[in-house]
Amino acid sequence: MTLSPKSAPALHPDAPEEPAELGPLSDDAITGSYRIYQRVHGHRYSLDDVITAWEAASVAPGAEDCLELGSGIGSVLLMLAYKLPKARFVAVEAQRNSFELLTRNVARNDLGARVRPVFGDLRALAYPELIGAGFDLVTGTPPYVIPGSATPSSDAQRAFARQEFRGGVEDYLAAGGRCLKPRGRMVVCADARFPERVLDTAASAGLRVLRWRDVIPRAAEKSALFSVFTLGRADDEVSDAPPERCQWIARDAEGARSESYLAVRAFFGLAAPTTELPSP
Repeated sequence: MTLSPKSAPALHPDAPEEPAELGPLSDDAITGSYRIYQRVHGHRYSLDDVITAWEAASVAPGAEDCLELGSGIGSVLLMLAYKLPKARFVAVEAQRNSFELLTRNVARNDLGARVRPVFGDLRALAYPELIGAGFDLVTGTPPYVIPGSATPSSDAQRAFARQEFRGGVEDYLAAGGRCLKPRGRMVVCADARFPERVLDTAASAGLRVLRWRDVIPRAAEKSALFSVFTLGRADDEVSDAPPERCQWIARDAEGARSESYLAVRAFFGLAAPTTELPSP
């Protein structure tokens, strides 16, 4: 699917050109027996993808119809496909290099019967006419650097993965709110410094925040790397209690991977590392 010039939203004027030049690729384990192609000198999946996928699989273990917004190279998608073996997915991505790798990663893991990649801007897609309606689970890992606040990467794939040239978390919430099934769940990550971008805009998307998880890089640190939010539909019959707020800590006070970190690796079928990487 390709958007027409009339339907495609305008990009931020600082957005770079998007040549489809992949360059050298690495071949990496991601979950269970699944593997992922990633550009050696481009955007690569990271902890926000892992924790978003873990949260999503944990809160919606029975999901059958799933929507992945801004799916990038397919990292969250692959982890969820492994944990939700009966689920079907629609994966929306607009960055050319990322979409090319998404389609390759779907094919190499034999997921073509379960995954429908859609090339397009999530802000302009027709919901539900184009992608369907009634999703049990909607996920997304939006960029959260506001254009103009930092110099964008010279690599287009990295630039679009980090800066909001095609919108931010508010746009993901609006898209998810259009097609989330009653009692369904939406899980997104966001900038921990500005939780109000989720908390204050969820209602306008027809959503309600149910859980707010801060991801802490190291025990005893106060600042979070990012936050992961779990949302449901605002019209569902749920408690009026404020969102549950909790933490997930990546490393202990000495810098070693935490028990929580190792548990998430095990959750995705990966063994504990035999050598400890240095703390970031």
